[in-house]
Amino acid sequence: MRGKGAKGDGKKASSPPVQGSGPGGRITRGDIEAKLRQVTGQLERSAQAAKPKIMPAVAVAAAGVVALAYLLGRRRGRRRSTVVEIRRV
Repeated sequence: MRGKGAKGDGKKASSPPVQGSGPGGRITRGDIEAKLRQVTGQLERSAQAAKPKIMPAVAVAAAGVVALAYLLGRRRGRRRSTVVEIRRV
């Protein structure tokens, strides 16, 4: 048996109340926009930092896809091509 407040009892953990900059601590549109700008700014910085590391891998993968498509198309062309034999009489 579990005691009161044990994990998994279905009760939500209490979190501190969120305070906004509006009257009475209400969350305003400006608060939401500021937080969104903050999150997207962090995301853009991390994406810019990872870009130089990822670009060579993307280029190699693209070249591999092109080579694979070429080889598969070449094989299919060989299987479906008609052999024409010309004889002189």
